[in-house]
Amino acid sequence: MIAHSFSLPIRLQWFFALLLALSPWSLDTAQAQRLPPTTGTLPLSYSIALTDRLRVGVYQEDDLSIIARVDSQGCVNLPLVGEVKVVGLNIAFAQRAVEAAYVDGRFLRKPQVTINVEEYAPREVSIHGQVRTPGRYSLPIEATMTVLDLVTKAGGLTDTAKGTEITVTRVLPNGERTKYTVDVESLIKGKDKVDVQKNALPLIPGDIVSVPERVI
Repeated sequence: MIAHSFSLPIRLQWFFALLLALSPWSLDTAQAQRLPPTTGTLPLSYSIALTDRLRVGVYQEDDLSIIARVDSQGCVNLPLVGEVKVVGLNIAFAQRAVEAAYVDGRFLRKPQVTINVEEYAPREVSIHGQVRTPGRYSLPIEATMTVLDLVTKAGGLTDTAKGTEITVTRVLPNGERTKYTVDVESLIKGKDKVDVQKNALPLIPGDIVSVPERVI
């Protein structure tokens, strides 16, 4: 038996070769070099804190790339646009805020901004009063810690603690102080009427948690 080979006419071979070369799946080296950089393992969910040291880069705009520390007002001072508020924003939203600043100021039409945390600020909270191990505790970088989590980390409530009225004192970026009251005891006991969302308050750096003593 003779095996027959099949071949396309020369003109059709050139036609299909041309289609392949012009297809969107064909990407030459020059095109690849024009693609924007990726963020790699950047912790996009991380919320930026005061005194974080950030590397802010603008794609193909080397003169605008800078390393800056978040100031006491929660801003970074950037070339051309000046101060941009980023404190409390996660990395993705902070990148969008910087891009919007360059667009609104009519400096760039379609900026592509990447932000990396070069140095994390000390992320600590303190707890005192009626817990078994009062003191200062570090917050996780890429996760939240609630008041209940902190109380647990501090060894739990003492027998004389008034866990229904734990207070959290927080200093805002503008210097103002605000207080929250959290019912941790009801969360621990799993009471049906407790507002879980209200009482599962996530902590931020600098929070001071006070656990009062129950009046007997």
